[in-house]
Amino acid sequence: MPEAKTQELGRILVARNELDPDDLERALREHYQTGERIGQILIKMGLASEETIQRALAQQLSIQYIRLSDIDIPRDVLARVPAKIVTHYHLIPVGRSDGTLRVAVSDPLDMHTLDDLRLVLGTDVEPVISTADEIEKAIKRYYGIGAETVEGMLNGGQTESIELDRASDVTDLEDTAEDASIIRFVNQVMTEALASRATDIHVEPMEHELRIRYRIDGMLYEAAVPPNLKRFQSAIISRLKIMADMNIAERRLPQDGKIKLKLGEHDYDLRVSSMPTPYGESIGIRILYREAELINLERLGLDEFNLGILRKMITRPYGIILNTGPTGSGKSTTLYAALSEINKVDCKIISIEDPIEYRIAGVTQVQVNPVIELTFARILRNVLRHDPDVIMVGEIRDTETAEITIRTALTGHLVFSTLHTNDACGAVTRLLDMGIEPFLIASSCIGFLAQRLVRLLCPLCKVAATIPEEILQHLHIAPSALDGASIFREVGCEKCRYTGFHGRTAIYEIVQVNESLKRMIVDRTAANVLRRDAIRYEMRPIREDGWLKIKRGITTLNEVLRVTMEEEFDVKAD
Repeated sequence: MPEAKTQELGRILVARNELDPDDLERALREHYQTGERIGQILIKMGLASEETIQRALAQQLSIQYIRLSDIDIPRDVLARVPAKIVTHYHLIPVGRSDGTLRVAVSDPLDMHTLDDLRLVLGTDVEPVISTADEIEKAIKRYYGIGAETVEGMLNGGQTESIELDRASDVTDLEDTAEDASIIRFVNQVMTEALASRATDIHVEPMEHELRIRYRIDGMLYEAAVPPNLKRFQSAIISRLKIMADMNIAERRLPQDGKIKLKLGEHDYDLRVSSMPTPYGESIGIRILYREAELINLERLGLDEFNLGILRKMITRPYGIILNTGPTGSGKSTTLYAALSEINKVDCKIISIEDPIEYRIAGVTQVQVNPVIELTFARILRNVLRHDPDVIMVGEIRDTETAEITIRTALTGHLVFSTLHTNDACGAVTRLLDMGIEPFLIASSCIGFLAQRLVRLLCPLCKVAATIPEEILQHLHIAPSALDGASIFREVGCEKCRYTGFHGRTAIYEIVQVNESLKRMIVDRTAANVLRRDAIRYEMRPIREDGWLKIKRGITTLNEVLRVTMEEEFDVKAD
């Protein structure tokens, strides 16, 4: 950029009160020494955002600045520029009038790109300015993930799957980025999922389309994919199955497999499952971050009341603590945090898992492998020979595992495990249904937990809100319970992908098995009666725990209602 232009951009920023004159002088000195553009220097020094620089540049050059997330681009305009050109030159068409195509670029001073575009498209081109990040997101939104890859396959007539070179057990997404088109497309899908903090990827064949969805913060979001992706369905699914060491010739039966991925410096374990459907095989992928930081008890979402109860339970010398909830409710994470709390040099801990989601130093972790008949029950029958103090059983799935787990607790061991039930007291009913004698349940169990995950409000865009009085009445919440509460609702911004939420926390109910509850268990009392008795002994229902988080302004009423069963809040004034 010529000297006068450089100083003019700086003066514009100062005049708009977006830059301090002294900071401009610092940036200019850096510019004189390195020759780097003043805008890039200001961004690098943290003195201005890219959007601020681009808006000032638009004013300087008398070019319009466009925030692409605020507009809708017509399909006929997008059709004018192929995905290959959009991706290669990192630009996107935004409009067309009088034979001139308006194109959003991040560098309007790059005249070579604009001249190339005029030549290739055979039309006049008018540049407008946007940020590089906005353009990248717009390309994915309108053209779909891997659009240029799919376009290249369509032009080249490629419809067959590509064989995988299995020289290594670990697929490096960066190393294989230049391989065949199908491989590259699958890598782009996975890279986008990891960048979006997705926990699951779903590849779902429909009658006329191939749908790809990501689960982010517990909710499913459809990924933007090219419209002709259905043509490459078999090749994409075959690629995923090859990566997971699954039989690509078998399409009639469900299969399970695993993928080890490396992206940059990070390693991931992916659990892959295939399921036959009328329109082809559906693929489900669970993403596990191999180096994920182990969460401690303080960060789980437990308040002081529940944290004190749980800490008292996990320091008991023997007995079973059962954590309940649906799949994906964070049960394993809670148990890992509990194990981490009591993981000391004088305590021998063995965990039996399927799969091992976190590596814990000092804990002997055993992976279940049904292929060789290494089941939970079989490992449990042998685990006592290793003299453990604490045992974690990933999940009680059958009667045999339940019986052995209970007898292990009765021989003087502290046991953690999980069950799929709707509430904490439902664990008793589930064990009785498995054929476990009620006196064994009463004598071995020391506590039951139930938990759900609720999304956290995005701290950058949440706004104050009120809860209508009729809703409070319907939920049996006393209006006085709102006194002093900070109620917020979601809005949506770029940081949270316009969902209004970012991250999750858990809400809990914890039941301590006391003498009253033991007598009721022996008498095979119904779960709803057990629940009422537990509340009488200060168990806080899960919705009430959720209400406390609503009052703290970290989640919403709709979130708590979404993940919990129909029941009265019965919340009184503080």
